[in-house]
Amino acid sequence: MTGGRLRTGEVAEAAGVNVQTLRYYHRRGLLEEPQRSNGGHRRYAPEVVTVLRLIKAVQRLGFTLDEVADLVDAASHRHGRRGGGLRQRAMTKLTEVERRITDLQRIRHTLIEAVDAGCDDLATCTASPHCPLQL
Repeated sequence: MTGGRLRTGEVAEAAGVNVQTLRYYHRRGLLEEPQRSNGGHRRYAPEVVTVLRLIKAVQRLGFTLDEVADLVDAASHRHGRRGGGLRQRAMTKLTEVERRITDLQRIRHTLIEAVDAGCDDLATCTASPHCPLQL
């Protein structure tokens, strides 16, 4: 470590990502341009580790990288604005997740019916009036 700055590999390891992920996030604009050493090597501020961990946490909540980029952009250009921030986007994502849960429950129910109906052959099953996979 030099002057409190971290090398690329150190940042990646501390944040629990691989170097390729770090570079990809950098290309996507999710991370600010780091300082460069005299030899041209990237030297990141330690705070970048926190940013990377936050990005991964938000992704685990179901946000895409495009959505993460929008959140990062909105946070860095806030200027007192409140609309479209994390709260609104989290509510939108929650609605999307609830819709997916409903769809998955419907799929689960249909699959249980298919198993209970003894559907072993798709063509035979769909021809049966008891098949839950009616087309």
